[in-house]
Amino acid sequence: METGMDGMKAQAGTSNESLIDHLAQLSAKKVTPLDMLPQEDLREKLVELVLNGQPRGTDRETSALFGALRNSLIARKVDETKVVVFGGGSGLSNVIGGDNRRAGWLRQPFTGLKEIFPHTRSVVCVTDDGGSTGEMQKDLPLVALGDIRHVLISSIQLGKLQKRYSLSVYEAVEVAATLAELFNYRFKECPQDSASLLAGSGVNLDGLPIILRDDLASLINHLFIDQRLASTLTRPHCLGNILLAAAVYRGIETQIDNDMLCRQPELLRRALFSGLTSLADLLGAEKRAVLPCTSAPAQLRVLYANGVQITGESKSSFAKRGVPVDRVDVDFHHEPEAYEEIFEDILGADIIILAPGSLYTSIIPIFRVPGLAECVRKNSRALKILVSNLWVQAGETDLSISDPERKFHVSDMIRAYERNIPGGTAGLFDEVLCLSLRDVPASVLQRYAVEGKIPIYLDRDIVKKQGYTPLECGIFSKDALAERGVIQHDPAILAKAIKTLFIVQECFAGQKRQKDECAPRDVVAHRVSIQPLLPCLKYHKIGEILERLEIRYGRRPGGNDLVADRIRTEIREIIWRHHDIPLAHLGYIQGIRCIDLEDWRRDQRWDNVFSFFDPDEGCIIIRRDQFDVPQKLEIAFLIALGESLLGDYATSKTMDSVEVNGLHLGKVYHLRLKDEKERTCYFSEKNLRHYLELTRMLPTGDPCHYTRLINGDEGFTPPGLFMGLMYAWYLENQFASHIEYKMTVLKIRQSDLIPEQLKMLARRKKIISFFRDVVFSSSGMEGERLNDGEMNGRYNEDIGSR
Repeated sequence: METGMDGMKAQAGTSNESLIDHLAQLSAKKVTPLDMLPQEDLREKLVELVLNGQPRGTDRETSALFGALRNSLIARKVDETKVVVFGGGSGLSNVIGGDNRRAGWLRQPFTGLKEIFPHTRSVVCVTDDGGSTGEMQKDLPLVALGDIRHVLISSIQLGKLQKRYSLSVYEAVEVAATLAELFNYRFKECPQDSASLLAGSGVNLDGLPIILRDDLASLINHLFIDQRLASTLTRPHCLGNILLAAAVYRGIETQIDNDMLCRQPELLRRALFSGLTSLADLLGAEKRAVLPCTSAPAQLRVLYANGVQITGESKSSFAKRGVPVDRVDVDFHHEPEAYEEIFEDILGADIIILAPGSLYTSIIPIFRVPGLAECVRKNSRALKILVSNLWVQAGETDLSISDPERKFHVSDMIRAYERNIPGGTAGLFDEVLCLSLRDVPASVLQRYAVEGKIPIYLDRDIVKKQGYTPLECGIFSKDALAERGVIQHDPAILAKAIKTLFIVQECFAGQKRQKDECAPRDVVAHRVSIQPLLPCLKYHKIGEILERLEIRYGRRPGGNDLVADRIRTEIREIIWRHHDIPLAHLGYIQGIRCIDLEDWRRDQRWDNVFSFFDPDEGCIIIRRDQFDVPQKLEIAFLIALGESLLGDYATSKTMDSVEVNGLHLGKVYHLRLKDEKERTCYFSEKNLRHYLELTRMLPTGDPCHYTRLINGDEGFTPPGLFMGLMYAWYLENQFASHIEYKMTVLKIRQSDLIPEQLKMLARRKKIISFFRDVVFSSSGMEGERLNDGEMNGRYNEDIGSR
């Protein structure tokens, strides 16, 4: 940025003259004292001056100039500045006002952007599906509320509380602490009434202002009188999440049940806005402090570099695929729209911030809502900042798509936004605010490295070539480092840094910054994806289907009803965790049988799979000991469910020995198919034959006869078992180590030295494509698009055909 004082004086307003004069006097010296600040960019120097004071060793005159300049920056009022922040989860809540789930927040709740910029508005991502939020999605047709709750509590302002309830600073701190404890309280057991719920939380509402106390008590009581919310109390929950739901449902007539609400998204849209804004005002936040990016429930879909595509934000967060994320998509459950008020806030904003957070699960889904990215681009006068993440995140930023053998860089983060945001990143931000590691002790970084935590490296030159200005500042919390030995964004320091950058931009208003020539942009076209079946409806349908299945536990035909109910519950949760399983996959099983160890007859010479699908009975068979360990049950069920998709496709499966002159050379596996009209199978004739060829089964002159030659005494994975193993691996690669081993070829740098390796690679890619595009195809989930009558009819037809 230019530092010529004549140009600045001509363009700066009178409010900036004092600051400009101080800069002019410092710059007028032959060797400018500003060079004593080691940062590269003038803005970095000024942020350093504000955060850490003037450099040591200056003479009296220079020291006075530095002091006056710093005081000018600190004293500037920005109370009327309008700020819009995009993000989700702890990253967004932390920059807004600190992480309210930490004990330290209760002692110091008034910090961060909200205190320096009172007119701060947050636009929150809604694709979360873990924890209490995921539990709520089983029952209610609402967007994810967990991140909204988290950010809302962090948005409570000292000034708002004092003005609304006439509180002292001490009283306001106590009120904020009480609200954080109440809204973050988690319960596991179903409370009997509002009194027992409050008693379990340990929170005493009597210390709150009367209006606030009575309204919160009314909200808590509403949880027990509104039958639409009754099921939420039977699940483990964060109290604040269901209080937000109560605030929404309180504005909807009680005769409109959840099934009707699923068909009336506009009614929910209005109630969500009204409930959130009224609750924010009640709690002491800006009325529109926190809004979801859309009122349409949504799910994240992640495509990995190996071709596997998985649905679910929480699942992607814990994934250990070992390959980079290629891109993400968002499935909305009805047409996504942002509130008109959000567009107004964006266009009127003086500062627009993209908060730190999970790369693929916070910023990108927000800008998949039509119009939001374009609206940000239209505001050309605002200071636009991307706050970079501090650390590499497993499953998201641990590998680079451009070079999987190295860790993630800031340029990779920008490149990921470029590929996944409609229209790319142009006009969304100009500056990239990164952590300066200059002041972090080397011993701390070394300890983090030992724990596998690696900073996201700022490759400054490449970021500049991308067309953005990297700003490296000491925005980490020194208190957190001293008290807990952790490095994280400090909300107060970050807010001061952003304030300084905003003031400097005002000083240089109208002055064009020189940018390096931008590298070509990798912008990908995106379309809005609509998945009609809401999660709560799917969960209900899963329960209906499982209720019709016969569960046999042990040798008794009926088994114990309580045990059968428990098994249904466990299987229901397994299916729920894997959102990619379509309801249509459940249409090929009639029951689940648990077999005692002494009755287990499956040949285990070649594998340790203790489940299978019996096509004659149409049942999933699982060995009894697998029910004792949840993960073993999950693996066993998924393998057998995958096998069931082939149904009764075969008339026979035999193995013949191959001998020449008395010498045993190997075996031939023979597979004979049923006629297409006679078989019950998930796959079409074309797809079934394609699958068999992918498993290296060779067709013969007879169209129903396939063979496979096996050398010597080598093992062999037949098509049925391979379908089950691939099914489980695709959903969760840690569930099938046999398949994971086969797929490691996809992680190896390829060469043409050994052509067979390239053939193997091509086969693996084709198999993954088959499972993505056929087995788990989002466009082929016909069961997800059927109404109750159609689904029941197809299910009963399948059962009857056996």
